[in-house]
Amino acid sequence: MLQNKARALQQVAGVGPKTVVSLLAEMPELGALNRGQAAALAGVAPHARESGRWQGKRFIGGGRPLARKALYMAALVGSHHNSFLKARYQHLIARGKAPKVALVALMRHLIILLNGILKPLAT
Repeated sequence: MLQNKARALQQVAGVGPKTVVSLLAEMPELGALNRGQAAALAGVAPHARESGRWQGKRFIGGGRPLARKALYMAALVGSHHNSFLKARYQHLIARGKAPKVALVALMRHLIILLNGILKPLAT
C-alpha cells in the first residue's frame, strides 16, 4: 500500500523519492484530509495577523516543519521542471508577487494536489 502511494506521488514532476519519503513519514494521513487540513498540517496555510482595523501581512507556520521543508524543495524544482507549476509560478510573479511568496503558494498548491492524488488510495 505504501509503495503504491509512493509511486503515485512520484508521478508529479518535481516530487522525488526524498520528498515522497518525507511526506509519507511526516503526514501519514495524506489522502484522507480535505484541502485546508492538508495545507494546515503541512504548515503552508496562510494565517492573518489582524486586530480591529489594523491588517498585517499573512504568514505561514505551525504544522509539520519537515514536511514543509520537503515541499519547499519540491516546489522549487517544480517551478522549473513541471509545466503546470512553472506556468502558475510565472503567473504569480507577473501579478506582482514576491518570488518567495509565489513559491509558498506553489507549496500549498502542491500539497493539495498530492493529497488529491492519494484520495483514491486512502483506506
